[in-house]
Amino acid sequence: MTFEQLNLSKQILKTLDKNDFVEATEIQEKVIPLVLNGSDVMGKARTSSGKTASFVLPILEDYIKQPIATSKKIKRKIKALILTPTRELTIQVADVFKTFSEFLPYYPKVVTIIGGEDISKQLIEIQKGCDIVVATSGRLIDIVDKKQINLGEVKYFVLDEADKMLDIGFSEELDKILTILPTKRQNLLFSATYPQKIVDICSKITKNSIKVTIEKESKITLDIKQRAILVNKVERSLLLQDLIRKNSWDRVLVFMSNKRATDNIANKFRKFGFLAQSFHGDLEQDERNLTLQEFKDKKIKILFSTDIASRGLHIDDISCVINFDLPRGADDYIHRIGRTGRSGKKGVAISFLFGENLEHFKLIEKRCELDIKKEELEKFKFTDNIQKTQKGKAPVKGKRKSKKDKLRELNLN
Repeated sequence: MTFEQLNLSKQILKTLDKNDFVEATEIQEKVIPLVLNGSDVMGKARTSSGKTASFVLPILEDYIKQPIATSKKIKRKIKALILTPTRELTIQVADVFKTFSEFLPYYPKVVTIIGGEDISKQLIEIQKGCDIVVATSGRLIDIVDKKQINLGEVKYFVLDEADKMLDIGFSEELDKILTILPTKRQNLLFSATYPQKIVDICSKITKNSIKVTIEKESKITLDIKQRAILVNKVERSLLLQDLIRKNSWDRVLVFMSNKRATDNIANKFRKFGFLAQSFHGDLEQDERNLTLQEFKDKKIKILFSTDIASRGLHIDDISCVINFDLPRGADDYIHRIGRTGRSGKKGVAISFLFGENLEHFKLIEKRCELDIKKEELEKFKFTDNIQKTQKGKAPVKGKRKSKKDKLRELNLN
């Protein structure tokens, strides 16, 4: 279905045409008419399926039809609040609103509220008046606590990538936000997965939503060539260098298990002469923004990242994704490799397998309905196969006795 068939305005169609959007994705085709009709929606679809445009376009369509505060004497009121799990995704969503607003008769004011940036500047922007707020929940709560934001006129409440908001404090933050939102509003919830915790959270927001599920959400695009290479754990860095030197990849995104490992390997690769940088949640927001921009501009060719980059990172030309460390689960695997092979382009995703993670990768394959050939490269002889795990004695964690051991001794005595 084309966007023109979705009865969008000429101004929005003009912007879509300029940005080469012609055919609506499946989630857009199903969700946009529902939003335009005023329905609450719970959308479930895989990464890079077009979820963002499915709520941005109808919100802007409604914006065109509303009386606009064109006078400086009339303060704009927040009509749409979008919550996202990461700063990067917040910025990306705000940029989508701005991109698709280019030919609107009046340009909506979009304010981004995220941690890591000067809160006083964000407060000034809010107090000047705005139409759309895109925020992370933590920084929004900081501003709510200061009583510096009025959400009483919100018409659209959007929760984007809901399953990534499962940290301990989010439910409490949401409860506080819901108390200051009008009860009569339109709720739009989007997620790649809906575990029970998210279902419970969604039940607080809406009781009468229409569920839209794209059945292909667990499948992986055919534009991504998936590989699994057996390598000794200590030789992963050498293998990565070898692969990068042999292939003409413009941008490589390498996923690591933790922030420290991310920094360490990026430093090592820079010493080897590679244009490499690390990317994780401990960086200042200015650093994060600069790193992403340099990666887009190809000033950085290898980005070592934690899972913070597995969602909300919309760069169309990532040549290869490397799982240096495997993700925790199947959904994270799908999101990670979904960073490549975007916008109809070919991509490559490679997972490094060694003795400790072989069984875990088998589980990921099973849940993703995959059967990836395990490669063993001649240059990197694989000897790290830990299948001979010795059962019996528990592993020694340290020289000192644990609390449990001490309690056992006391009970025995």
